Amino acid sequence: MKKIILLLSATVLLISCSKTKYTISGTAKGIENGKTVIMETQDASGMGLIAVDTVKVENGKFEITGKATEPSFHMINVEGVQGKFPFILENGDISIEINKDSINKSKVSGTYNNDEFVSFNEELIKIQKEIMAFQKKNTPLMSQAQQSNDTATINKLMAEYNKLQEVVTTESKKKYNSYTESHPKSFISVLIVQGMTNDPSVDIKAVEKLYNGLDESLKTTKPGKAISQKIKAAKTPSVGAGAMPPVQAAPGTAK
Repeated sequence: MKKIILLLSATVLLISCSKTKYTISGTAKGIENGKTVIMETQDASGMGLIAVDTVKVENGKFEITGKATEPSFHMINVEGVQGKFPFILENGDISIEINKDSINKSKVSGTYNNDEFVSFNEELIKIQKEIMAFQKKNTPLMSQAQQSNDTATINKLMAEYNKLQEVVTTESKKKYNSYTESHPKSFISVLIVQGMTNDPSVDIKAVEKLYNGLDESLKTTKPGKAISQKIKAAKTPSVGAGAMPPVQAAPGTAK
């Protein structure tokens, strides 16, 4: 019995330890040995990307290991492959399958937030499917109309596109809200709420409600802290707001 208890304890310990670091196991079929794989993230300004790790492809594979203090978006950039592949870096075993012909078709799996990221994107694509089909069908027609200065066709296509865009925007917002409410532990949820704070027309009370529903572990992340600051700032009157104007001296009187 003691041996069984010790074995179980050791198993629990191994599982808990494995969550304190990340291992990215990548496959890169068709990519030559020695090609560089770069893992990037946003720089301090949030305007650019910086490399945080670099490895080489060996026999169609690569591996990156390390520790993450919190989930965050990163990019994989492969030498000789156009574009970058986004994923969520977090502790755990992450699998990335690079598609060298179209990096957008690469795949990521293995951890909760990456699985949610994939699932959420699939749902958004369904919402955007109709407008994407419209663009594919009518882009050549729009180009032809612009070249021939066919205003009637241009206006007709733009009106149809704008109508579809309104539907997509409405449905996307519904999806953002419903996802956040039903996935309080997903890193995607805190990113959605953070995105809402960048909209000047957003109802801050609605943002605060969604924020309050998030798991505490998300509130301590960088996006979570940024949301908290935005909410506090929105509730704090600006300097001079609501204050009485200074008393002006009457003409000819001493100041």
